[in-house]
Amino acid sequence: MGNHKEWQIVCRDVAGRRRDLTVFVRQGRVVLVAPPGETAVLAPLDVGRLRAALRDAVLDASKDE
Repeated sequence: MGNHKEWQIVCRDVAGRRRDLTVFVRQGRVVLVAPPGETAVLAPLDVGRLRAALRDAVLDASKDE
């Protein structure tokens, strides 16, 4: 993925299994990848991590413009 960062945020699916949300930047756009075919269930602390990752990704994406 070149010099772009990638963020992983831990979550759970509805069955309680550990999964990851992934955030990265591609062509100046923020991409959020959820567990395939799953629902992401986030603890409050993980929501904060997702928010921080999205903020950092937006800053990274703005460098591509």
